[in-house]
Amino acid sequence: MLHLSPDSYIKLPPIAKIVCEPGWKWQRREKPMANYDLFYVWSGEGEVEVNGTTYPVGKGSCFLFRPGDYTSATHNPQKPLVLTYIHFDVREPVQLVPERYRKLNDTVDFEYLLSRYVRLFLVETYAAEEEALLVLKQLMIHLLREDRELPIEKKASNQLTEAIHEVANFVKQHPSVAHRVEDLAMRAQLSPRYFSVKFKEMIGMSVQSYMIRTRIERAQHLLMHEGMNVTEVADALGYRDIFFFSRQFKQYTGRSPSEIR
Repeated sequence: MLHLSPDSYIKLPPIAKIVCEPGWKWQRREKPMANYDLFYVWSGEGEVEVNGTTYPVGKGSCFLFRPGDYTSATHNPQKPLVLTYIHFDVREPVQLVPERYRKLNDTVDFEYLLSRYVRLFLVETYAAEEEALLVLKQLMIHLLREDRELPIEKKASNQLTEAIHEVANFVKQHPSVAHRVEDLAMRAQLSPRYFSVKFKEMIGMSVQSYMIRTRIERAQHLLMHEGMNVTEVADALGYRDIFFFSRQFKQYTGRSPSEIR
């Protein structure tokens, strides 16, 4: 589904986010699924059976039923399931299809996309059909990406990932500041050594290299688009020695600042 164009998706009814009634159950049908059905659990407790395999479900449980699947479901009446389900089909054969089941741990982005998809049809919205197909493809990409990630025990926690990315973004927003690794580690609430290891692992370079690259990228922008001269740029970015700035700039870009200017 990764290589399908949005126009290759076919939106089908029903589309809903619903709180299941206490007596709700999804009976196993005599005929299998005729199309795809994205089935997501926002909250509650229950069980879903797919082709004879039973899955206990709760918040973050996500299924992509396929044509030919036999399905059924029940839930705990005291903790009813809150579900979003989206039926759709595709116009051409596909190879990359998301797995039938996964438990999403980081649900924020996925739930936003689900909500956006459903809201497009609550009231008449300009270009709703076109946007819905784009969102549907985004949902499939999200699931394919989730399927290809390392097992959860081998991944850094979502909290750690967010902390490292927040620090990287902070450095990028303040390129002229001479950040100390100790201060950045404190911002991420990590020890300096552990922070440095995880930063390089997630960002792909050391903290020091990232700070220099960020500063040089900003220097390029100031030289090319802001009309500042080499001395002004070096001063703005905290370089006390214009010759050191020029050497570092050339080391990272292959050209001297005056050539960019």
